[in-house]
Amino acid sequence: MTNTNSNNATLADFIWKNADVLWGNFKHVDFGKVILPFTLLRRLECVLEPTRTQVASTHQAMANQGVDMDLILPPITGYPFYNTSNYDLGSLGATRTRQNLEDYISSFSANARVIFEQFDFANTIARMDRGGVLYKICQNFAAIDMHPNTVPERTMSNVYEHLIRKFGAEVNEAAEDFMTPRDVVHLAIELLLAPDEKIFVNNPGLITTLYDPTIGTSGFISDGMEHVDTLRDRYGNAPTIIPYGQELEPETHAVALASMLLKTIPTDPGRDLSQNIKLGSTLSNDQLANEKFNYCVSNPPFGKKWEMDQKAVVKEHTDQKFEGRFGPKLPRVSDGSMLFLLHLLSKLEDPEKGGGRAAIVLSGSPLFNGGAGQGESEIRRHLLEKDVVEAIIALPQEIFFRTGIATYIWILSNKKPKHRKGKVQLINATDMYEALRKSEGNKRRKISDDQIRDIVTMYSDCEASKKSLIMDAQDFGYRRIKVLRPLRMKIVISDAGFEKLFEEKAWAKRSEDQRSAWTDLLREAMSSEHDWHWVESFAKDAAKKDTTLGKVDTALIKSFRAAFGVRDPELEPVVDKKGKVIVDDDMTDYENVPLGIDIQDYLVTEVLPHADDAYIDETFKDETDEGVGVVGYEINFNRYFYEYQPPRDLEEIDTDLNAVEARIAAMLAEVTE
Repeated sequence: MTNTNSNNATLADFIWKNADVLWGNFKHVDFGKVILPFTLLRRLECVLEPTRTQVASTHQAMANQGVDMDLILPPITGYPFYNTSNYDLGSLGATRTRQNLEDYISSFSANARVIFEQFDFANTIARMDRGGVLYKICQNFAAIDMHPNTVPERTMSNVYEHLIRKFGAEVNEAAEDFMTPRDVVHLAIELLLAPDEKIFVNNPGLITTLYDPTIGTSGFISDGMEHVDTLRDRYGNAPTIIPYGQELEPETHAVALASMLLKTIPTDPGRDLSQNIKLGSTLSNDQLANEKFNYCVSNPPFGKKWEMDQKAVVKEHTDQKFEGRFGPKLPRVSDGSMLFLLHLLSKLEDPEKGGGRAAIVLSGSPLFNGGAGQGESEIRRHLLEKDVVEAIIALPQEIFFRTGIATYIWILSNKKPKHRKGKVQLINATDMYEALRKSEGNKRRKISDDQIRDIVTMYSDCEASKKSLIMDAQDFGYRRIKVLRPLRMKIVISDAGFEKLFEEKAWAKRSEDQRSAWTDLLREAMSSEHDWHWVESFAKDAAKKDTTLGKVDTALIKSFRAAFGVRDPELEPVVDKKGKVIVDDDMTDYENVPLGIDIQDYLVTEVLPHADDAYIDETFKDETDEGVGVVGYEINFNRYFYEYQPPRDLEEIDTDLNAVEARIAAMLAEVTE
């Protein structure tokens, strides 16, 4: 079975058919624990096959000489790993398959052996052996040619993607929730690297770094390295790109390790790139804490809670403030996407060392969630006021496997060229897609290669057009002001007021006798209107004369005012004992004033024509700003790209309705014949 590289799905389907052998011994949920590690094992085996005999003989000759095999054998294999066993999947035998396979796995160098440890492969092998399926699976995989020359890395990434989505679909789990489709991966990498192609080809000795804090199966990293390889093929030279990453899930991390073991860099072919791929939670345990990178890319999970990381993140935020990664206020614990925005910003290489650029795929919520002063808004404010948001690209819907929601690619940069300083480019690519012939879960569309080039060109050109807006960073900001109205209210005892009073909590706490007595007293005052302060003196005087009414507290007075208060715009504002105007809390409102517009001017033009007694609360202020009000930022794509669609002509609508009615009538006639 060596001709499977012609079709990604064919190869993946062939591998998946091994699941038929597992029926009865493994549940669907466990198929991936068998099929993925065997896929990785076969790929590593194919790479080592040409040098297997030489490695085995060299190992045998030097085994007792006290030499470090990690120095001797990788130069022979041409990769940073090796296997000294005499076995391969095709020669394990049918009688001692388990023992021989265990010996085979243990004979890998430590950097490859860890892949199978993270899959807990030893227990899987034992279980397969007990079920009598181990030999058959080994033989099946031995028949597949998975050498990189036959199955390139991008094809292999497609296979991993297909298999992982298959596992998820079979058990109705969200295994593919965090899979990034290949078209989105390719677009993000092109946006990230394409603008610097001239720098790359003009500096052939350049060494650059690419980092993914949510590396998954290494799709972004692999695509980035292939992008550079393409430049090398096209121009004869290209930079050396060193990959780095971190992954939370051990099994996915193992796939990334295998991918990195198969990669080499021209300037240092023996370098073990898998050592740069760390295991653990990036937010709470950044294992590359002291590193910065030239390029960063990520697709963090959409809408995933970060409560697992909360203690460590809050501590870093509190202790390190802006010296750490999470200086602004923190977002709500229900979604950690914006923490990755801050994390990537902290990972960009210092500007004096050339700076860095990042691409991150996010849902729409980071654009607008959270009001002024809240964590999400403060993070947007930090990014925009720091002038590190270079562009945001709105992608088509229905391009992810498990969700059809709107998604966006943010481009961050601390090395903006002069023409981008203080600017943010918004690109509307929502209608740039092709429909898939067959849906893959929620994925019904893809971004074609031509469309990717068009989007990248729009970004690189940085010119205003119908689909590309060049905006000032300040355009997204606003100052939220608190608008007050004076209390203009009188007291009118009425039957309608009594109905309201019966619903007040303070009234309900009174005894039945007390409520009856108060009702009688209040009804005696129904013949005339009273000013706002009358209630307090009336109630206190009554309680002094009749102690059975109970204590008159603030809650009771508030309940009387809530029930019997009547607004009258013709009244003078109510003032307190010091002569200060009392605010009508129920009339309080908030206004978002765009930055750059004076709030008093805004009050005059936008508020006073509708409420001529309104005024601004001067005490409502930002914690970090001397101005009145609270600064907020939001990025509303719909507002900026909205196009008015006039309603259809009524005659046209009537024509369509008549046509529909005619079709329905015809269908009914067929049924009744």
